[in-house]
Amino acid sequence: MAQAEIGIIGGSGLYSMKGLTDAREVALDTPFGEPSDAYVLGTLAGRKVAFLARHGRGHRLLPTELNFRANIHGMKQLGVERILSISAVGSLKQEHKPTEFLIPDQFLDRTKQRVSTFFGDGIVAHIAFGDPVCMDVAQVVAAGCKMAGVIGKLGGTYVCMEGPQFSTKAESNLYRSWGMDVIGMTNLQEAKLAREAELCYATVAMVTDYDCWHPEHDAVTVEQIIAVLNQNAENACNVVREAVAAMPRERTCKCGSALAMAIITAREAIPRQTRERLKLIIGKYVGESDPAVDYGKKVGA
Repeated sequence: MAQAEIGIIGGSGLYSMKGLTDAREVALDTPFGEPSDAYVLGTLAGRKVAFLARHGRGHRLLPTELNFRANIHGMKQLGVERILSISAVGSLKQEHKPTEFLIPDQFLDRTKQRVSTFFGDGIVAHIAFGDPVCMDVAQVVAAGCKMAGVIGKLGGTYVCMEGPQFSTKAESNLYRSWGMDVIGMTNLQEAKLAREAELCYATVAMVTDYDCWHPEHDAVTVEQIIAVLNQNAENACNVVREAVAAMPRERTCKCGSALAMAIITAREAIPRQTRERLKLIIGKYVGESDPAVDYGKKVGA
C-alpha cells in the first residue's frame, strides 16, 4: 500500500512543510544510494504526502552533489505518483519580480556534471521529453497560487545551470537574448528522472532576485535576499497546501505510461543485475528476470 500519493521537494529556504500533520520520518535506501535526507510523511489538506528537503536539512548539499536518482526513486518507493518541486530561482525578465512564482513548462540544460537517467548498464530507453512538465499538475499549482493570493505565472523556460557559482553577466545576458525566463540549478534532472519513473512533475519556481544582468543587482543585500526567501517559503507552503487539496485523485495524463514505448533494449539482453536494480521502474514492462541471462554474459555464452 502506498505510504504517500503526492511528493513535495523543498528547495532553498524550504526545509520543512508547514501544516503537515501525523508527521513521521522514513529513512530510505535505494538502488542508487541515499537520498538527500529522510522523507517526512504525513497528511496535508487530507492527502498523504512525502516531503524531502532537496539539499538536506541545514542545506548541506551542493546542486552538483545531489543524488537526483535516489531522491526520485525514493518517491517511487513510497508510492508517490505526483511531485511538486519547489525551487528558488533568479529572474531573467523584468516582469518576473522577486516574491512572485513561475510554473515553467520548458527547461534548458546548461549542466555538465549530472547523471540524468536511471538507464545504462545494459538497458537503453529514450523517453519523450518535448513537454517536460505535467501540465495537469502545473495547472493545479497555478490555480493554487491564485487561491493562496500569490502571483503565479503558468508557462516559461527555466535555465538549469551547473553552479554552485551564479552566472557571469555575459551568461545572464545570453540567456536573456534567448528569451529565457528564470534560472536555477536543480530542477531539470528531477524532471527527467520523474518522467523516466512515470511520475507527474511540476516546478514551482520562487523568484528571489533578478540575476546579475539587472542594473540594480549590486545594490541587493544579503538581508534583502533572506527576507525574500522567508516570504517565498511562507507563500510556497500556502500554495502547496491549496494545490494538494485540489489535486485530482486519478491521473488522466500520459506520465504514467512514459516508458511504454521507450525501452529499446531486447528484453532477453537486459543484464540480471540491471533488471533487478530497475525493477520498480521497468518491472511492468520487462517482467521477471530471465534465469538464462546473467550479468555481463550473453545467452549461450
